[in-house]
Amino acid sequence: MTGGGYARQPDGSVVVALSLPESAGARSRRIRVLVRASNRARALTRLRNLGLRAVYLRGNAQPPTPDEVTAVLHHPDGLVWREEPAPCAAAAFWQPARALLRPQAALDGAVAGG
Repeated sequence: MTGGGYARQPDGSVVVALSLPESAGARSRRIRVLVRASNRARALTRLRNLGLRAVYLRGNAQPPTPDEVTAVLHHPDGLVWREEPAPCAAAAFWQPARALLRPQAALDGAVAGG
């Protein structure tokens, strides 16, 4: 199930935050995706253009925190993601969208190969 929300910025743009399930091999995890756009519809269109076709925003139950808004505003692409941390885990770093779309095997090979 998708959870998310949005925050309107003083310049009129919005930051949309979505929590999405991601299945990578045997493990299943949730990721948090942040998008900055001129309005909510354009933010969702940006995600759909990246291949996340079944992304919808219903309500504002999980709006972005001030730290999340700062992260996406300071990223040149205006689109970042990270794995939702477990309550006891250390905070994960925000990643650009291109890291989300790379195949896991390529990422594993890059880490192993150096």
